[in-house]
Amino acid sequence: MKLLILNGPNLNKLGTREPEIYGTTTLGDIETIIEDTFPAIEFRFVQSNHEGALIDEIQNAEANGFHGIVANWAGFTHTSVAIHDALLLVNIPKVEVHISNIHAREEVREKSVTGRAMDGVITGFGVNSYILGVEAAMKMINS
Repeated sequence: MKLLILNGPNLNKLGTREPEIYGTTTLGDIETIIEDTFPAIEFRFVQSNHEGALIDEIQNAEANGFHGIVANWAGFTHTSVAIHDALLLVNIPKVEVHISNIHAREEVREKSVTGRAMDGVITGFGVNSYILGVEAAMKMINS
């Protein structure tokens, strides 16, 4: 099984960025935790601060043999119609994850434009949101 893990803008700064909200775990730590938790799965991890780079990954996911996508769109969650539209072109399971509970934050963060094009959204469980997202994707792939 191959899963594509996508991370949007500023997530490369996890560990030092607003630790009171996002904790001190780095993105590299999260990738290691995911790989250690699911050793039988092949992962590709991509973080980009550029919307177009993430859209390219989405559009190429199926052709590159991925069975599912787990993504934290970060700030693009609330604004990106372009990512939303790219997700509609993909016919593999898609799970959105967020470290913080987007519904308990500022009003602008409460809405997920991208979530409408995902199969599900997991929010507010810290780093475990990624683990739950991978588990959800696996269940959809295997059903």
